[in-house]
Amino acid sequence: MSSQTPQPAEEFTRVESIFVRHRNTLLLRADLGPIFTGYYLHLMEQKLRNSQKLDAMLKDMLGGFVLHLVSRPWAETIAWTANLRAPRANLFVTGSSTEESVSARIFTEDVREPDQNYFYSQTTTPNDREPRLSSLIVDDNDPIDWVAQYYTQSEQRPGRAFHLGGDRYALLAAQPDFDEEWFNAATAESIDTIEQSEETKLLESRRLTFHCGCTIGRILPILGSWREKPDELFNGEDRITIQCPRCAARYTVSRSMLQ
Repeated sequence: MSSQTPQPAEEFTRVESIFVRHRNTLLLRADLGPIFTGYYLHLMEQKLRNSQKLDAMLKDMLGGFVLHLVSRPWAETIAWTANLRAPRANLFVTGSSTEESVSARIFTEDVREPDQNYFYSQTTTPNDREPRLSSLIVDDNDPIDWVAQYYTQSEQRPGRAFHLGGDRYALLAAQPDFDEEWFNAATAESIDTIEQSEETKLLESRRLTFHCGCTIGRILPILGSWREKPDELFNGEDRITIQCPRCAARYTVSRSMLQ
């Protein structure tokens, strides 16, 4: 009996950008399984564990973010942050189509308690002197709803995110003269079988993987302001551990490394 070599897990998520003809709507669709696998492998490597509730929220936020990222021009680097009142936490996701990567983490320590839930978006391009910032108050703990609220206020056009089941997500982004009645009536079920009822055209596809790219060389410049006051930073210790702000990876920093 011959044995078969196990096939390696797919590393990249393929995101499809589809135009729905006669509805003037852009549909983004993807199975985020490879990205989620990379995320959980990262947590295992760093010995990190999140609560089930926050973990589920981050996955939905990452699902909406990945699709939004692909709906935008290639050169943009985008970051979303949700500052939550209860549970008190910050959810953070960021990514770049050019680098074909996304990263995410959850902050639960030393988080400022806001009076309401806030959602922040930051977009940069190589030609920007300053990032483009937007913020809004979100009235619930559902990242799928946050996408719709963000599109209405910051994108100034309707947008709707859907969890299609499993690791599959979709995003509808309205274009000029879109079919508003059809757009508002769309469901996860109708989106999942859209080729059976609508005329569609694949415009492009992009691939993304979970990868931060942080290294100790990139982390050290963050501590540059402490070089003149190392005693305050090290507090009597020879080494300290710091976390990457993008993915929570831990790095050990010594006094000699700071200099």
